[in-house]
Amino acid sequence: MSATNVKLDYYEVLEVSRTASDGEIKTAYRKMAMQFHPDRNPGDKEAEDKFKICSEAYAVLSDANKRAAYDRYGHAGVNGAGAPGGPGGFGGFSGDPQDLGDIFGDIFGEMFGVGGSGRRQQSRAQRGRDLRHDMTLEFEEAVFGREQEIHIRRLEVCLDCHGLGSARGKQPVTCPQCGGRGQVRSQQGFFSVARTCSGCQGAGVIISDPCTGCRGESRVQKEHKILVKVPAGVEDGTRIRYQGEGEAGKFGGPAGDLYVVLSVKAHKVFDREGDDLHCILPVSFPQASLGAELQVPTLEGDATIKVPEGTQSGKKFRLRGRGVPHLNDHGKGDLIVEVRVQTPSKLTKQQKDLLRQLSETMSVENTLTSHSLFDKVKDIFS
Repeated sequence: MSATNVKLDYYEVLEVSRTASDGEIKTAYRKMAMQFHPDRNPGDKEAEDKFKICSEAYAVLSDANKRAAYDRYGHAGVNGAGAPGGPGGFGGFSGDPQDLGDIFGDIFGEMFGVGGSGRRQQSRAQRGRDLRHDMTLEFEEAVFGREQEIHIRRLEVCLDCHGLGSARGKQPVTCPQCGGRGQVRSQQGFFSVARTCSGCQGAGVIISDPCTGCRGESRVQKEHKILVKVPAGVEDGTRIRYQGEGEAGKFGGPAGDLYVVLSVKAHKVFDREGDDLHCILPVSFPQASLGAELQVPTLEGDATIKVPEGTQSGKKFRLRGRGVPHLNDHGKGDLIVEVRVQTPSKLTKQQKDLLRQLSETMSVENTLTSHSLFDKVKDIFS
């Protein structure tokens, strides 16, 4: 759509009704201007054309006299309402310059971080930084929990000036350059742009007599101790948040948070999956064939597993409640023990003779089969 050769209905351009109020027209234009502004769409000719035509429409509909003429005669009643030489500019605009200035101030404020209408006053108070502390736990400590006192270095409120930054008995003074607003406005045609005041860096005040304890920074570096309570059942990578235990805010701003990040060491026997523990129990061929009662270690003492006759390698046994406590909840996971039948790599002569005698009493067809058929065949040994 080209703004220079197409005459569209101005109400349709701004997507408002013919009975729209001045506020509705302004809101609609602001939305479109922010969407199609060339600085937001560099190199996009279509967006530039849309920006021009919606600006032309606003220039007419925001002016009571031009809007009345447009409603009565259409484009013929406002011919040349745009910039000299044709529609699309702002030369013929006779609406409220402050309204248009505020609109573009808002656009540039959102794009570049400068103020819009100038009614937003910055505060020099700043939130403190969040801090991170890494803590390494043994596997059992993560399962059962622990408490540990840690030491962290952080910025705290200066007690000499109580976080004001000025010497005792002194107060910050209003910045003469911006009058305490923290911003300096400049008018460029219909553009009203607010920039951070260079005199006070946006704080609105100047510390003329800084505190000797913090040199006007309002905070000092100190070592802080905190008791970290690790609950039972935490996992590797768990973050524990301590609200307000980070760095103190600047000039009265709120404190940041402290995040304790947990790293859990691996266990030499158990693998963890959620709140369940897994391990492998080697058994001999006679134990798997004849059955056995075996002692297995858990994190809370030994437990007994009854291996029935004919147990196949890979069989899993579940010990209820012998796993990891549920975090912040009742109950525990399970311990899952997988039986693995071991084949001896070395045998004595007597053992070989016994196995040969056993082999003569058993027969297995050594032919390839699928997993489903194998499950049926293995029943021979059960």
